[in-house]
Amino acid sequence: MDPKTVGSVVKYGRWRFGMTKRAMGHSLVYSQLYPFKGLQNYTSGIVHHVRLTGLKPNTFYLYQCGDPSIPAMSDVHYFRTMPASGPRSYPGRIAIIGDLGLTYNTTSTIDHLMSNHPNLVLLIGDASYANLYLTNGTGADCYSCAFSDTPIHETYQPRWDYWGRFMQPLVSKVPLMMIEGNHEIEEQIEKKTFAAYSARFAFPSEESGSSSTFYYSFNAGGIHFVMLGGYTDYNKSGDQYQWLKKDLAKVDRKVTPWLVATWHPPWYSTYTAHYREAECMRVAMEDLLYKYGVDIVFNGHVHAYERSNRVYNYNLDPCGPVHITIGDGGNREKMAITHADEPGNCPKPSTTLDKFMGGFCAFNFTSGPASGKFCWDRQPDYSAYRESSFGHGILEVKNETHALWTWYRNQDAYGTTGDVVYIVRQPDRCPVEPDVIN
Repeated sequence: MDPKTVGSVVKYGRWRFGMTKRAMGHSLVYSQLYPFKGLQNYTSGIVHHVRLTGLKPNTFYLYQCGDPSIPAMSDVHYFRTMPASGPRSYPGRIAIIGDLGLTYNTTSTIDHLMSNHPNLVLLIGDASYANLYLTNGTGADCYSCAFSDTPIHETYQPRWDYWGRFMQPLVSKVPLMMIEGNHEIEEQIEKKTFAAYSARFAFPSEESGSSSTFYYSFNAGGIHFVMLGGYTDYNKSGDQYQWLKKDLAKVDRKVTPWLVATWHPPWYSTYTAHYREAECMRVAMEDLLYKYGVDIVFNGHVHAYERSNRVYNYNLDPCGPVHITIGDGGNREKMAITHADEPGNCPKPSTTLDKFMGGFCAFNFTSGPASGKFCWDRQPDYSAYRESSFGHGILEVKNETHALWTWYRNQDAYGTTGDVVYIVRQPDRCPVEPDVIN
């Protein structure tokens, strides 16, 4: 397919005023290629990217996309823009999901999520799990177990097409912001990675001063979201860290009182799966996030639910963020069940290597109840609630200081809650005085 032969057009307009505006964009195709005989290469369909400008905040818009010259236009859809930035202006409900996949559990998660009518969706990595399949479509819950002799980690890219069609009823009307997970790596010829991720999603990288699709930021009302990359350089000398310093220094807490950070691999998970795997990222970045008073952190990767108390450097701290692991969207690799603090479950330190970035930073604790040990021998003080169930979360920021967090289990009836807590900011107790960067 030649994307140049098809136009990228969106007709749009305010609700009741008709689709009187027109925006042109660009289109592309991407390929997943393998340098081995017998593997099936893939070239995507045409992916369209169009930026809509001049939108009013907190306003319903109708839109239709396609190429009217063929003619080939979509059905008419609608969306609602985010409220304007301000200390009393917030989206009604923000849905948080991670490790979604395309399974029976995924269907249940999205059904429950849509029943909560979110205004914004954050997907914290691992969307389609196309890399749990060979190029011929044969899949397995554990790729390395079933396909240990493949010369390269294969993917079945049509899974992305299936996933997109499945998600259309949601994402055609609710904005979705995505950050990469390990299942988006998808290595191919010449060690190229993240081709599908970078092509299929849109990122406000340029608008937020980022040079990468792996990390960016945006505002949604009085919330500043920082989306960070756990699978790109996070060291203090790297581009991401330097970008993050500048981005955080520009945040005006009088305009966006809430500061929320997300990335895929968690720092504070007590499950055996991926235990302390992201320790090098924590060592590099935690001080910076603490300095600027990040309120909440959302992660995925571990296929379970866990909410921490406010924590910093493994110690309870009233000025540290609340860390929430919500990698329970559906996946394909099944649920994480065992905890590292249970007898016989503590992983060996050698198993905590960051396999993609190559770092090793996890050592025995040097203070506190677990001093001299690699794991606690009971549920750590910083872990407030944990459960192995599929589900999703809803964040409702009420004002400058109070936000309601609710986690919903898939097995419960619609509207039934699994974990509910108010997260309270204390700016007087934890003042933030950012550096001034012009």
